[in-house]
Amino acid sequence: MLKQSSFKAGDEIPSLRLEKITRRMLSSYANASGDLNPIHIDPVFARKAGLKDVIAHGMLVMAYLARTLTDVFPHSSLVSFSSQFISMTLIGDRLTCFGTIVKKNFDDKNSVTLEISMKVLNQDKEKRILGTATINLKGES
Repeated sequence: MLKQSSFKAGDEIPSLRLEKITRRMLSSYANASGDLNPIHIDPVFARKAGLKDVIAHGMLVMAYLARTLTDVFPHSSLVSFSSQFISMTLIGDRLTCFGTIVKKNFDDKNSVTLEISMKVLNQDKEKRILGTATINLKGES
């Protein structure tokens, strides 16, 4: 882990580059999560719904975004995390998750709070998810 107190507004946290989204990945996630909605695993159903193919589970992509945080910061430091789904993630998409420190606050309890703007982009730089997070690092001020 990086020394988190060295972060300042404008800094980017390390990005997370993912392997391409595959049917096998979606099938595994569907079985593990219990989200067996056919829009994620049945190409015929997806086409009947007006799509070219199945789409990735939004919660899977959101979990990758959260992992961008937990790869850098302790799980216990996460105060809040929210996201907004912007567009569908497709089979073959290669996603990269990004985070940028937008604000760093020092409080009177010997801790630092970081506000982070986050996003998931595909290989064509198309936004899939936007998000925000707040991290509190106790004993880091």
